[in-house]
Amino acid sequence: MSRLDRCRFPEAGTPVTLAVSGGADSLALLVLATEAELRATVVHVDHGLRDGSADEADVVRDAATRYGAVFQAHTVIVGAGPNLEARARAARRAVLPSDALTGHTADDQAETVLLNLMRGSGLDGLRGIGAPERRPLLALRRAETHAVCADEGLTPVVDPSNNDPAFTRNRVRHELLALLGDIARRDPVPLLCRLAAQASDDSGLLDELASAIDVTDAKALAAAADPLARRAVRQWLRPHLEGYPPDAAAVERVLAVARGDAVGADVVAGVSVRRSSGRLRVVRS
Repeated sequence: MSRLDRCRFPEAGTPVTLAVSGGADSLALLVLATEAELRATVVHVDHGLRDGSADEADVVRDAATRYGAVFQAHTVIVGAGPNLEARARAARRAVLPSDALTGHTADDQAETVLLNLMRGSGLDGLRGIGAPERRPLLALRRAETHAVCADEGLTPVVDPSNNDPAFTRNRVRHELLALLGDIARRDPVPLLCRLAAQASDDSGLLDELASAIDVTDAKALAAAADPLARRAVRQWLRPHLEGYPPDAAAVERVLAVARGDAVGADVVAGVSVRRSSGRLRVVRS
């Protein structure tokens, strides 16, 4: 099966937005989207985090022109400090359309599964990268995206921060995956990607079952099986927490309220759950 056949692009002629940094993965995304006959708009986001980063937009502009795509450039300001990767990602998402396609690969998927596991995120974290419908290259390996660029005579931008061990993902990429492969005597990436696919299917079914529970009915919630009750509480509270799920301890506190062990419980600062006349409600202070 060809590389393109293993990608999950929409139908030919579909207009798409591609997030292209200039690295090998995103340049390969542009090449393969062109082969898939999509109508591409390429968006480059400069975070201004290193000298010469503005010049990378020229690399992406030239590639977009070569492959007949519309080009757009954005500059965002991300100051130095903690959680740099997360803040840069948030700034990038703020200027990209919500349906923009990215060049994440199977290697990125495997790294994300391990990172989520290390954070204690549970079954949902084992799904790996969110919104797989926007990651058409998830079946390709990173070596393949480099091969696409080599075949096309493209010179990708090299981001030196991708080798900086100060970032946990880089240690997972360069150290942990290699160690796992050495211990297992096999490539762990396909195994982790298969786990992500299975976890996604299982989580989807549990989400469907949990959605049938009326979380505001304390008696119904208390009577539900624990795995479904916990999931139903997370689904219910997520919109009240800016899209983030509550942690496990907060979920257990809410279930204690449903069981009648308490009349209320804090979820996070400023958000709590209270029970009255057998009903649960979210209260903001």
